[in-house]
Amino acid sequence: MKNALLFCVALLGLAPALAQETGDAKHLARARAAIEDLQRIAAPSGIQESYKTVIGGIDQWLNVRGQDRNNPIILFVHGGPAAPITPTMWEFQRPIEEYFTVVHWDQRGAGKTLLETDPEKVAPTIRIERYVDDAIEVAEHVRKRYGKRKLILVGHSWGTIVGMGAALKRPDLFHAYVGIGQVISTRENERISYEYAVEQAKLHKNEEALKELASIAPYPGTQPITRERIIVARKWPQHYGGLSAFRSTSTYYFSGPLLSPDYTDAQVKAIDQGSLFTLGRLLPEFVKVDFSQVKTFPIPVVMFLGRHDYTTPTQPTVDWLAQVQAPSKQAVWFEHSAHMVPWEEPGKTLVSLLDYVRPLVRP
Repeated sequence: MKNALLFCVALLGLAPALAQETGDAKHLARARAAIEDLQRIAAPSGIQESYKTVIGGIDQWLNVRGQDRNNPIILFVHGGPAAPITPTMWEFQRPIEEYFTVVHWDQRGAGKTLLETDPEKVAPTIRIERYVDDAIEVAEHVRKRYGKRKLILVGHSWGTIVGMGAALKRPDLFHAYVGIGQVISTRENERISYEYAVEQAKLHKNEEALKELASIAPYPGTQPITRERIIVARKWPQHYGGLSAFRSTSTYYFSGPLLSPDYTDAQVKAIDQGSLFTLGRLLPEFVKVDFSQVKTFPIPVVMFLGRHDYTTPTQPTVDWLAQVQAPSKQAVWFEHSAHMVPWEEPGKTLVSLLDYVRPLVRP
């Protein structure tokens, strides 16, 4: 989504679940058609486009929706890595489209974009810096195509690493930056998340969890954060509501793509494939991410904080926001959310965008 390795761990088991849940193809197609009809933007002033364009030397997919092309544009950078929002945007986005035009981008190695280019060609480019440059290129493309001077930049989970990088490198492109499930320090996030899991496992006398968590202790410690260790470290915080608040599972999210009118079955399967493709390649860089030493931020910054987020724990973000110098800064708490803020509290997400972000848009 998607720790900031976000959903990679949970996605590792997505494909088998999808196969089991597909059910009657005819009924599934009718359900998708109903959602597609509900989503259809009929307003003459609206925008509804899904297309691929060359970004960073390869074809990458964009999805653009909004009821009024005069509204400000949000560029939403998804989590994962390789966890596109397009196939589940139908669960929360429609009211936002009345006030903003929303652009989703399937990043390299993710979703529809994964299927466009030979993975062997893309593999050497799976680096954080390349994703940041892609985001900048997407922003330039969107500004030009829709006649906007600047965009609102929103990042979720892994996407906050890309988003922060783009905002720091090209602040002239953006009115403001919104971090959701913000990554400030990966290692600190991992430490807090692990300690929460141990605490909860002890509270619930969960011997299975305690045994698994002990097998990677001390975590993260001085050992490398490997794929195997991070899978164990993610499993139990998410079980105890650290991904979706008060829930041990997030079926609404992981099975949501089955009903998406924007994704074919092959593209849904590509979500899981993309996670496997990108995680190992990005992990060495990901575990070194640390924005804690960024003392000044060039544009207004707003952080949407899930009170129960133990996928990307909020304390490092709170600490960073307290010391950073920026044109303006704001923390917005979501008391009934963990990591999946827009899905968990869509109403407050919209209200918060209107109250705290839209006023930052300048002509």
